[in-house]
Amino acid sequence: MLHSRENTLHLTQLSMAAIEQLSPSFEGLPRTEHADGQYRLRRYSVVGLENGQVIDLKKNSFVQPSDINRFQGDVVRQFEPIEKGILSSEGFREMCELFVNANHLPDGQEIEIHQIRITAIYDETQVAPEGVHQDGFDHIALVGVGRHNIMGGDIMLYSSHNQAPFFRKVLENGEVAMLADSKLWHNAVPIRSVINDQEGHMDVFVLTATDRRNELQS
Repeated sequence: MLHSRENTLHLTQLSMAAIEQLSPSFEGLPRTEHADGQYRLRRYSVVGLENGQVIDLKKNSFVQPSDINRFQGDVVRQFEPIEKGILSSEGFREMCELFVNANHLPDGQEIEIHQIRITAIYDETQVAPEGVHQDGFDHIALVGVGRHNIMGGDIMLYSSHNQAPFFRKVLENGEVAMLADSKLWHNAVPIRSVINDQEGHMDVFVLTATDRRNELQS
């Protein structure tokens, strides 16, 4: 476990039982009509953790302002929800509880969750098309779920958008990187297939939350 840069970075781990439970659902992720939809397959849900139980808040539209996301800012993106069997699984509850406890979030706090498979369809496929960026939240967790036939995908963390990264790491299965998004910038190394004529991909969950005191400004 690693704490770094005044608690702006926290590395921890999901159980292998949770990863084994969550991993198969990435096989059914849909493509979308969005700008990155042919190679970033995705589901998206907003949940709350109330009394230790995951509650589906039935929200599936996602938008970021253009000053945060220059790639797809001010675009309302509708996604298929995360499958009910995954939302109700013990592995998913464990992941949400880890996020809530590490960030001291209040009971019932809204958590936005992206389930993403990035497929290596180009010589170099962008994991983060927007480049070095912040996402406009207070808390982010990047959860490594699986890697198949790829090189790259390392997360890179920066103290500011115009400095070299101070941290770079491939997230192996079950590894979780929690970031203080308002204090750090992040990016990821593009991925490419190791064996060219075989499918390659990287599976991740991304969890985000905004502190309630900041919701009016966000």
